[in-house]
Amino acid sequence: MSEAIEIVFERVSKSFARTGSAEPAFEAVSDLSFAVARGELAVILGKTGCGKSTTFNLLSGLLHPTSGRVRVKGHDPFGEFDWFRGKIGIIFQNDRLMPWRTAIDNVALGLELNKMARSERLDIASSWLKRLGLGGHEHDYPHALSGGMRQRVSIARAFAVRPDILLCDEPFSALDEITGDTLRAELLELLHETGATGVFITHSIDEALRVGSRILVFERPARIAYEARLHPEMSGEARAEIRAGILRVLAGNNAEG
Repeated sequence: MSEAIEIVFERVSKSFARTGSAEPAFEAVSDLSFAVARGELAVILGKTGCGKSTTFNLLSGLLHPTSGRVRVKGHDPFGEFDWFRGKIGIIFQNDRLMPWRTAIDNVALGLELNKMARSERLDIASSWLKRLGLGGHEHDYPHALSGGMRQRVSIARAFAVRPDILLCDEPFSALDEITGDTLRAELLELLHETGATGVFITHSIDEALRVGSRILVFERPARIAYEARLHPEMSGEARAEIRAGILRVLAGNNAEG
């Protein structure tokens, strides 16, 4: 892994005003600082309500911080939103496919927005569908595909633009365990193959330990309460110690589970 830094949060806080209320603003993120190096897969783990989604939205340019600074590849994802077109791929919890577009046209969407010629973008989309085991389903509409197949289409859509950064928001939580395990392995293989930098949001300790090269455990409001790095040669005992550390933090977290 290169030591070049791709993602930086510098003392970031985000508050939301309570509409129609005199109560103080709700603070979702508090003085959050971390960096993600090129080629790293950082997992953000925490209970529901700990600020994971707000952090994700700050990272993807959907929100701007109340204070502090967010930079992705040296640019402001909110203020320079258009600059990131084709540089960031996103996989959501739900596939978010357009029901009126076929699988191949869904995968080609980002390439279409980048003004790529139709024949070229369809060739790329077709190759990614085949790569993910969906050869022969190019012209199927989402309603004709299973949940796992639709999520494969969404993964193909994210990778088709060859993103430098891949953002994953609980992408397998709606799938059965076997399908989820298969897609996790495929996602890790694709990240390794493309060299993309990843940020993966989850509330599952098992999933975090399976996919992450680094785990950031959040407490409410979003701040890092525990951090661990993992590597393939790590012993079972070392992984058990990390799991125990994560459990201690989550047991003391006041966020709703």
